[in-house]
Amino acid sequence: MADRIEIKDLKEQGVVALVSGGLDSVTFTRWASDHGVQVHCCTADLGQPDEENIDDIEARMRKAGAATFTLVDGRKALAEAGVLLVICGGSYEGGYLNTTGIARAVTTRKALPVLQDHGVDVLSHGATGRGNDQTRFQLYANMLDPTIRVYAPWRDPAFLAEFPGRSEMIAYCESQGVSVRATRDKPYSTDANLLGLTHEAGKLEQLDVGPRFITPQFGVHPQDAPDETTRVVLGFSGGVPVRVDGESLGLVPLFDRLNLLAGSNGVGIGIHAVENRYVGIKSRGVYEQPAMQLLQAAYDYIYQLTLDRRSLELYKSLSNIVGRQIYEAAWFHPSTAAAIRAIRSFSDAIEGELTLDIYKGHVDFAKADFDRILYSPDDASMEGVGDFDHTDAEGFLGVLGVSARGLHAAKQVRLEDFDL
Repeated sequence: MADRIEIKDLKEQGVVALVSGGLDSVTFTRWASDHGVQVHCCTADLGQPDEENIDDIEARMRKAGAATFTLVDGRKALAEAGVLLVICGGSYEGGYLNTTGIARAVTTRKALPVLQDHGVDVLSHGATGRGNDQTRFQLYANMLDPTIRVYAPWRDPAFLAEFPGRSEMIAYCESQGVSVRATRDKPYSTDANLLGLTHEAGKLEQLDVGPRFITPQFGVHPQDAPDETTRVVLGFSGGVPVRVDGESLGLVPLFDRLNLLAGSNGVGIGIHAVENRYVGIKSRGVYEQPAMQLLQAAYDYIYQLTLDRRSLELYKSLSNIVGRQIYEAAWFHPSTAAAIRAIRSFSDAIEGELTLDIYKGHVDFAKADFDRILYSPDDASMEGVGDFDHTDAEGFLGVLGVSARGLHAAKQVRLEDFDL
């Protein structure tokens, strides 16, 4: 087992720090620099909607003492991961579509070459000891390059002694003349990327504060959405969404378009979940995931049309596994890869268009035009059409009735168990 790294172990050494430009990032960079550590800051451009100009992060980090700054473009990689996620139905408890969890996998993968460029073997992150992200950054680094050591200031006694909370960090930055956007009375914290926003902490930790307390950045709350239906046509090729309303789009602009379209109609805004963190703590979050929510609904409708009972049961079982794997820092695990391959054996055949109506947070089926659909209007009809012979049901029910009568004969039907 690797020894825990503390700041005293890093003096006169270099680290690559994953930074967002927020309070934690600025505080650590200034503090570590003051302790003689050369901090190479790395930010992943993940299409963060809360950054008007992502280049501003470099200015903040340089002022905080960064020795170098690298901006890596993770937008395409994140969009591709997001599509894989919804193809697999990889949600976690409460309907959270793992938008932050999958971003940590992309960020770590993009950051490792930066360590090689600077000739350092220590990766630093600002995730707390109470959260999930510490496991994601560390385990992904371990999986992708076991030679990399990970330093987490929130697990360093020296850092914790000086900064037990946000107030101390804000005071420190003010004393150092380093500007931060955080304030002592900020009502909640937000983590943002192209796929979604995670709101938590602050007043959201109290159960008398509802999800409408947040100010959405990807749209409006369903109650505030327009009182009219918006129709959208999604085109799929090889199981991947490639068109919106007839226009071919790359995945990043496709997510931008659907976030705007779905978010403005309240889809995927204010998703509330109290979930079980990997570390065992109950966590409350409010999520925004408009494009992901719309695409997830689309795949659900498509799978209903194309998969039979056994295939659908297998999909749902694998979907649950994938959702948990992403949440628990196992996106790159071989079992996740195997589950993805199995699900894509179903999804790769998806070719055609799905028309959806969206209204005040709801996504409704409108029309489908796909190859290889199992649903047959003739077979499902109550009219005298199709190949189904009603008299065939007599033998079918006779066979099923054998076990039903057997349960009664064995006195295994206990009606009292169904009474309150």
